[in-house]
Amino acid sequence: MCPAADPSLGPALDFLQELWRLNHALERLSARMERTMGITAQQRLLVRCLGRMPVVTAGRLAEVLHVDPGTVSAALRRLELKGIVRRTRPPDDRRRVLVTLTARGRALDRPADGTVEQAVETLLTSLPRRHVRATRRALTELTVLMDQARAPAARRARSSRQRRA
Repeated sequence: MCPAADPSLGPALDFLQELWRLNHALERLSARMERTMGITAQQRLLVRCLGRMPVVTAGRLAEVLHVDPGTVSAALRRLELKGIVRRTRPPDDRRRVLVTLTARGRALDRPADGTVEQAVETLLTSLPRRHVRATRRALTELTVLMDQARAPAARRARSSRQRRA
């Protein structure tokens, strides 16, 4: 007897179901990477980026990755505690903080089995380029729509705080 196929929840919920599965897979693989490599998938992305930008500010790294600077700063702090990155202030501008990989960080900055980027590389090499472009475009547009949906709620919260003050 063959198991019944999952019922369709409708296009939007079916798509969200796949995104949730992807997020869950990312979290599980990230946890495994932390156990085996000592860093999460997100931390490894920072390490791999730093390997391509040998000296960079945390702010620039946040720009490149399109994430909040506080998120990058917190992740860099954890990597610094693990001896993977070094943060220094240049003598000519004490306001800036430059980030570089340590020897331990450089050792992690190489392709490795069982990583998120290996799975992505495998996928990218197996798909036609037009599919990769279309997928990237869809993910980018979804991110923009989600940011737009979040923006009115953030404005309402700020407005509410201002009225109470």
